[in-house]
Amino acid sequence: MPSRRRPTVIAALLATAVMSGGCSSGFDFGAPDSVTSQGEKVLGLWRGFHWIALGVGLLIWGLVVFSVLRFRRRNDELPSQSHENIPVEIFYTVAPLLVVIGLFIFTMDAQQEVTALVDDPDVVVDVVGFQWSWQFGYPEEGVTVVSNGVDPPRMVLPVGATVRFNLESPDVNHSFWVPRFLVKRDLIPGIENQIDVEVTEAGEWEGRCAEYCGLAHYRMDFSVAAVAPDEYAEWINAQKLTPVTTTVPVTSTVVAR
Repeated sequence: MPSRRRPTVIAALLATAVMSGGCSSGFDFGAPDSVTSQGEKVLGLWRGFHWIALGVGLLIWGLVVFSVLRFRRRNDELPSQSHENIPVEIFYTVAPLLVVIGLFIFTMDAQQEVTALVDDPDVVVDVVGFQWSWQFGYPEEGVTVVSNGVDPPRMVLPVGATVRFNLESPDVNHSFWVPRFLVKRDLIPGIENQIDVEVTEAGEWEGRCAEYCGLAHYRMDFSVAAVAPDEYAEWINAQKLTPVTTTVPVTSTVVAR
């Protein structure tokens, strides 16, 4: 291979390796697989942004290569000089504007679907984040799950059900985050926050607080298990027979936002 071509080939191979390393299976571009219907919409937005960015990048590099090859110096004559090119100027003004408008519409559509609340959720869970753990209450079933001070609490949800999370904090800001859900929401004292999630597959995943809330922030872990509806019913019945020895008093005044 001629020595003058080696840097170009090496650069192309490195770029390919970097791009491939950032891509997960199914062209998710590094995002985890979603286990919720809302997360699928977020993942679609994530993929769309990356494909558009790749398209813009390829267009720019294509124009650069075209310019280098088309207008490279062939002799000692001075190339023709032009002070303006109205069509090109219109193109590079309008094209980015259209891209931004398209991304905005794409984002707003996904946001509306992810933040939408159903009229009648199948399960309601009152999530209380406090320094330094979590309490999960199932008001319709009369069940409360709270950390014992040693092990992180475990939330159980039925697969295929729409779950309404009522999020509340009695002390400082926290953030309810399960990475595999691909959605998260803050818990803010005095603010009533809600989010609907439909888990689409069975499994167990880790969750945590994604907002730095103090020196013991690292302790705010929990787990979420999604099980079949009949197994969920058995778990609820078992929890009703287990007395709750520790509860978290919610003393903050909650106002609707």
